[in-house]
Amino acid sequence: MSWAWEYAFGAEEAARTAPRIFLTGVEEKAAELVRAAETLHVHGRSHEGVDPKGSSLLVPGGMFTYQIVVRSERVYIVQITYLG
Repeated sequence: MSWAWEYAFGAEEAARTAPRIFLTGVEEKAAELVRAAETLHVHGRSHEGVDPKGSSLLVPGGMFTYQIVVRSERVYIVQITYLG
């Protein structure tokens, strides 16, 4: 398995109705988070301990909240907020 990001919970549903330009910003930041997590947690599958605290990031048009799950090698986008 390799590091990736994906929408989780209601964020996937919200992404279906959000404007493409906003989602592009979310996806670019999510890809940056994946690269950073992969660099920091080289051996993610064998990680023992607590996952990093989730956070929120601003993107043009809104924001999103994410959670990194190291053992799954995933960055989950758990909420997106489009402010228009």
